Amino acid sequence: MISSKRTKRKPKRTGINFMRRRWMALFVAAMLCACLGFAQSKKKGDEDGRTVQGVVSAPDDSPIIGAVVYLKNTKTLQVRSFITQQNGTYFFHGLSPDVDYELRAENKGASSPTKTLSSFDSRKAANLDLKIKK
Repeated sequence: MISSKRTKRKPKRTGINFMRRRWMALFVAAMLCACLGFAQSKKKGDEDGRTVQGVVSAPDDSPIIGAVVYLKNTKTLQVRSFITQQNGTYFFHGLSPDVDYELRAENKGASSPTKTLSSFDSRKAANLDLKIKK
């Protein structure tokens, strides 16, 4: 008796369809890498962020040396501080353009009204002067 067992043949991997699939997979992988690289390079460009600076002054418009300026990130509630320099100036850098910040100054128990640096403000370098009220 002759048995008729058929053996399954493995498909050839040299056909046109296989080559098309291979090239398509390589193309998709290359596009994915390019997109990820672009996203990372854009993130690196945002490291500098925004800056805010200004002068802290007394009610008579004279600059106050040694006043403490508080910068509050309204998203994370993180607070940074800066002690004003000789001419009453303060400076904060590396601020995210996507976050609102609140600024206020204090000196000898008196404080200034809170000012907001909005995320809708597109300036890279904002200037906000603070006046301490007694």
